[in-house]
Amino acid sequence: QVLLVESGGGLVQAGGSLRLSCAASGRTFSNNFMGWFRQAPGKEREFVAVCSPGGGNTDYADSVKGRFTISRDNAKNTVYLQMNSLKPEDTAVYYCAADVRRWRSGHQVASWGQGTQVTVSS
Repeated sequence: QVLLVESGGGLVQAGGSLRLSCAASGRTFSNNFMGWFRQAPGKEREFVAVCSPGGGNTDYADSVKGRFTISRDNAKNTVYLQMNSLKPEDTAVYYCAADVRRWRSGHQVASWGQGTQVTVSS
């Protein structure tokens, strides 16, 4: 199992930017799809973005497409989520996910991080 530690969350005004990082332990990091999910109060956890092992293929939820960018540095065992043009509806706890095998029609994830809070004020 992979240990994931997120950082980079915080409070930002609408229109601002944040960059989340997720440091992973484990030798199989570079072989896995990595992703980001989020959960707002009173709502179910939802898919945000996913990245293939080599970083060449990505997928995004329609709500963040064009504003968020997922990337990874396999040499550092780290995956990132650059969030631009943030909106109040992006407010949620953001979770890093390792070995993501299904992300749209349900979630199949091997490991979750502890989550980092992102709050966007209007």
